[in-house]
Formats: sequence, C-alpha cells, structure tokens
Amino acid sequence: MIAAVDFAEVALVVLGIYLVVLLGFGVLAWRRGRVSEEDYYLAGRGQGFIVTVMTIMATFFSSAAMLGVPGNVYKEGVAFMIFALNLPVAGVCIYLFGSRIRRLGRRRGYVTQGDMIADYYGDSAPLRGVVALIGFLYVLPYVIMQIKAGGHLAQGMFPDAEGAFEKGALALSVVTIIYVLIGGMRSVAWTDVLQGFLLILGMLVAAAATIVTLGGFGGFFEQVRTIDPAALSLPGPSGTYTPWKLMTICLFASSGSLVQPAQWMRYYAARNDRVLKRSALVFSLVLPACFLFGVMLVALAGRALYPPEMVDGTLVPHPHVGEFDQVVVVMMKEQLPEMLGAAGVVMVAILLVAVLAASMSTADSNLHALSAVLTRDVYDRFLRPRASETERAWVGRSVIVLAMLLALWLVRAGHDDADFAPLKMIVNLMFAAIGFSCQLLPVTIDMLFLRKGTRAGALAGMVAGIFVVFLFTPFPDLLLGGGTDGAVAKTMQPLKSLFDIGFTGVVANVLVFVVVSRFTRKVDSDRVREIGREME
Repeated sequence: MIAAVDFAEVALVVLGIYLVVLLGFGVLAWRRGRVSEEDYYLAGRGQGFIVTVMTIMATFFSSAAMLGVPGNVYKEGVAFMIFALNLPVAGVCIYLFGSRIRRLGRRRGYVTQGDMIADYYGDSAPLRGVVALIGFLYVLPYVIMQIKAGGHLAQGMFPDAEGAFEKGALALSVVTIIYVLIGGMRSVAWTDVLQGFLLILGMLVAAAATIVTLGGFGGFFEQVRTIDPAALSLPGPSGTYTPWKLMTICLFASSGSLVQPAQWMRYYAARNDRVLKRSALVFSLVLPACFLFGVMLVALAGRALYPPEMVDGTLVPHPHVGEFDQVVVVMMKEQLPEMLGAAGVVMVAILLVAVLAASMSTADSNLHALSAVLTRDVYDRFLRPRASETERAWVGRSVIVLAMLLALWLVRAGHDDADFAPLKMIVNLMFAAIGFSCQLLPVTIDMLFLRKGTRAGALAGMVAGIFVVFLFTPFPDLLLGGGTDGAVAKTMQPLKSLFDIGFTGVVANVLVFVVVSRFTRKVDSDRVREIGREME
C-alpha cells in the first residue's frame, strides 16, 4: 500500500506542475491569438493533424474513459467491454461527416452547428433555439461529469484531507475556466494534446501494472476465471446489456458524440480534409486498443480481486473499492507501488493526473463550445443583433463562467444529498447527454447526404427526439413528485432495457421528421444545389 503522507506530497507536486503547464498553454495561446471571434472559437481554422486528432480524442474521452467506463466493466463484467466497438464507428463518423462540414464551414464562415443548420433549412428563431437547447442539454451533464471526477480524484489523491471532494471539484473548475477564458480554442486544443497523451499513457500503463503484479498474463487470466460466470457473458450480472442494447449503444453513443457542439467546431477548425481522414484512422485502430487492452483489463482484474456484492437485490461495489467509478484509482494505488516501489508512487500520481486530464479536456472543450452556441445562436441573433465583436466575446466568456458555476452547484448539491443525485454513476450521465446530442443526427445526415427534409420537419423531429430522451431520464418523475422510480420510469423501463436511449429518441425523431417534411414547404432547390456543390 502507498504511504499516505508520502503519496500526498508527491501527488501535490505532480498536480502543481501539471496545472502550471496548463495555465502556461493558456497564456501562450492568448499571446499567439488574434482579437477575433473566429480565432477565439476556431483557432483560425488552421489546426494540423496532431492537434486535431488529439483534441477530437480528448473531447471524446472524458472522465468516463478512466472512471465511468471501467467502473461499468467492474460492475457488469465483459458485457460492457463490447462498448469499445463504438470507437471504429466514431472513426467512420469523422470520415463521413468531418470533411463535408469543414468544407462548407470554411466557405461560408460558419462557427457553430446552428450556423450551418439554419443556413441550409432557412434561418428561424425556433430552429436555432432548439439546436442551441440540444447543445446545452449535452454540455451540462458532461461538465457535471468532469467536476464529479475532479472531486473523486481529489479524494483518491488526498484521502485524509477534509473536504477533498469539494476542493478538488472547485480546483478543476477554476483552472479550466482560466485557461479557456484567456486562450480560447487554441488554448483548449494545445492543452488537449498534452491531456490526450496523458490519457493514452494512463490507460496502457495501468493495464501493464495490473498484469505484471498479477504474475503476467497467466496470473491475470487465472484471476479472471474466478469471476462470477454471469459477469463473463451477456447480458451481465444485472441483465442490463442485451445484444440489441449493446448494438444500439455502439452505433449511437459514438455517432451522437461526434455531432455534439465541440466536435462539430473541431471539424471547422481542421486545416484540410486529409487531417480529418487521418484522425478517423486513429479513432478506428489505436483507441479501441487503448480501451480493450488498457483500463478495461484493469476493471476486469478489479472485479476478480474485489467482486461487487448483492445487497437487498442491488449490486453494490466491494467495500474496498467504495464506488464503481473508483476501481481504476484503487487498483493503481495498490498495483504500481508493488511493481515499481518508490517510483510507483510517482507513477500513481501521474496516472491520477491522467484522470484529471480526461476530465479537464472534455470540460474545457464543451464549455468553449457552449459559449459559442449561446453567444452566436442566441445572444447575437435574438437579443443583441448589433452587438460588437468585443461585446460578444465578453458575453461568451460570461457564459463559460455561469455554466461552470451551475454545474459546480449541481455537483455540490448531489454530493451533499444523495436524493438529489438521480444519475449517480458517471456512465449514466454520459448516456443521458449523448442521448440528447443524437437528436442532431437526422438533420446532419439529411443536410450532408440526402437533402430531402424541410425546416418544419427538422424542427419537429428534433423536438420529438428531445421529448423521448427526456422521458428516459429520472427528471419527469422528479417533477411529478414520484421519485426516481415513479410511473414514467416504470413505463419506459421495457424500452430502456432493450435499446440505447439515444437510439429510441432518434427513431421518434426520424419518423416525425419524415412525416412533417412530406407535407411542408421544401427547402429552396437552388440553395440545396449550391450547398451540395460546396460540400463536394
């Protein structure tokens, strides 16, 4: 085990160095930047391959990569390891969507999703408003995830410190706000490069340490054979992950994540099509290996060593692990010092910083994107159309601060009151957020490839999809006073057990989109042809 005092001191030094480097990137990006909205939000549309692939990856991999996903593997066993197949699907989405969005964005000066969608279907307040709402419904849960992860990380690094969770959550929030405010997209992208490499390193080193300390692959598989048979097959111990549900998760969790506001803006920011296509290759080949042969193996070993327990019909983590999302942290604090001695203590601190990197890289990207969405698609269009660029820049910065404060308040409230936290596991927050983002898939596919829908159809479809996804969350029952297991939750449970919630929302979205488009005014044919030519 790690000596608590020694580890806390090492962790504090490593964490301090990391945060200073991040702030340094923010200052450097501010000095390199130009005072323009396009530069602040898209870094001048000139990002090369390394920066593009790492910032897309770091935005895609949140704290769920190092905490939530392995936490669910620890809970459900090999069933959830199939989730790694969503990464090749993500690569296909980057390849198919990215280049077309980039070309049209560069030629027409788009900055947000709303710019492109409104230009194609015909600008309207409801259309831009619903697109902005989808962005908000995606970003807020994702930022909450990252702040929670910062609190959990602080608890892992400084277990004896009073109020470690609250202080960790606050520290992550403050540092993220500072470097996003001063450096914009350039700062976010540069820090994502560092955070992305730390994330990959953390995933692979964690697995290597686990396998070595268990006696190599032979010892590892010997431990795995002791796992409850239900955790070595579908649908897992809780019966949650049926083949149909896993298939829809793999298809829609990835594609929904690749059309959310921050990723869409990264397509605009790429230097050329080749950059995006090479990035798609990395997603398809490299990242599944990091998951399958990285933290997922750590979680599987954790399940063998510290199996979850059934208490009153509910699966709960082993007391030594504490929370499902903490399994990687617990395993690393035990395995690395055993393998490397004193050097292992330093490596544990670095790996825990990798968890922090995963959190910050997603929080910064999503806050930055939300700033663009609310400033350009709401404030600039409807509240102050004649606002100067300087005024819009300050409004955008204010959005970042207010959104982070709201997320921080919700995290603190949920930490203090368990009844206020209906979505306790990080992975559940992830699926709820992606479910909302998926509602942009039908309009994206229609604009880029089919070009058959109408403005009324697009708007009605998105509203229908949002409504269906909302029914899958605990909030309808909370609003009705029925608790998290009320009538709405029980009604939706059969569908929830069969399919990903994003997929179910998309089905409703597409049906409404097609029917309404059939009977409403078509998009101007000249505009459709012109935009189609500019995408090719």
